[in-house]
Amino acid sequence: MLWIAWKMLIGNRVKYLGIVFGVVFAALLIAQQSSIFCGLMSLTVSQIRDVQGPDIWVMDAKVQYVDDIKPLADTELFRVKGVPGVAWAVRFYKGTARARLAEGSYEQMMLLGLDDATLIGAPEQVVLGSIADLRKPDAVIMDDAGYKRIWPGEPYQLGRVFEMNDRRAVLVGVTKASRSFTSFPIVYTRYSQAVAFAPPERKVLSFVLADAEPGVAPEEVCRRIEAQTGLQALTRAQFFRKTIRYYLAKTGIPVNFAVTVLLGFLVGTAIAGQTFYLFTVENIRQFGALKAMGTSNWTILGMVLAQALQVGLIGYGVGVGLAAIFGQVVKGASRLSFFMPWQVLAITGVAVFVIVLLASLLSIRKVLIVDPAIVFRG
Repeated sequence: MLWIAWKMLIGNRVKYLGIVFGVVFAALLIAQQSSIFCGLMSLTVSQIRDVQGPDIWVMDAKVQYVDDIKPLADTELFRVKGVPGVAWAVRFYKGTARARLAEGSYEQMMLLGLDDATLIGAPEQVVLGSIADLRKPDAVIMDDAGYKRIWPGEPYQLGRVFEMNDRRAVLVGVTKASRSFTSFPIVYTRYSQAVAFAPPERKVLSFVLADAEPGVAPEEVCRRIEAQTGLQALTRAQFFRKTIRYYLAKTGIPVNFAVTVLLGFLVGTAIAGQTFYLFTVENIRQFGALKAMGTSNWTILGMVLAQALQVGLIGYGVGVGLAAIFGQVVKGASRLSFFMPWQVLAITGVAVFVIVLLASLLSIRKVLIVDPAIVFRG
């Protein structure tokens, strides 16, 4: 019976392709927009992800996400160090600074200050130069995307000089870094140097980066830090989730993408449902002939659902494949964010299943109530 259902399905190529097109369109739009949404969300936590080594971030109790900087007093570092279970703790500066280039133009930059003694939080992939060069006077390292943005088309050249807060900055290295949500060039330097580059404030400490002693769970150390200092302490994973939850709850990004995904779902359902209904009406005599030969309603129901499942599998595969190809193309040709985790594939699969189920339900009733005598009518 499944073979007969398949032959009936592909008997009219135009309607068959029409059903598949509706499912492909829905799967493509859902997978593509969901992947772009996931790409944008990954940008919001890129700064947390790039800081390797420490598993605990300590900050002001009212910080809502990674870019919500509420400076601390430098003495908070020693309070964190005094908490039982803390193996080590270092200072970390994060802020923005306006740079004046040699050409006279200005550029907004993301400024990251690393602990002077350990340089914890430094980037791992250095394209040119060395992390150790940050110990030189006025030294900074810039991410490669920022370098290309400021000096487009020019080869990497160390020793370039620009100013931040009327202070001289010398480029001693170029590194790979994850794109940030703001897409500003990212500049790494020592903490003491970052404080000089940044606008003057009474409090300048952005975060305290720490790690737990061996055998002590980071979550337990976070609880101890909060209880003893009154500060907010989060593991990297917790800070990830807190930042993403902020953007989900406080911005219009989720709503905008949800509308597009819903539109793809509705359009795909409409196209597939209407075409599948017309296909069923066209083949109503064949279904009547099967019932006249003794085929039960359950068997016919299984045939219709099998047809819908076949269309769904093909449409899902082609749609997701086109979305993946789109992602690879835009990654290489533009700065559009695209990230397709397995959750996107699962959500798209569920959406396609619902689409083909709804499309088949539109025509199942007509098939089940068909009179076998229709075969003998003119």
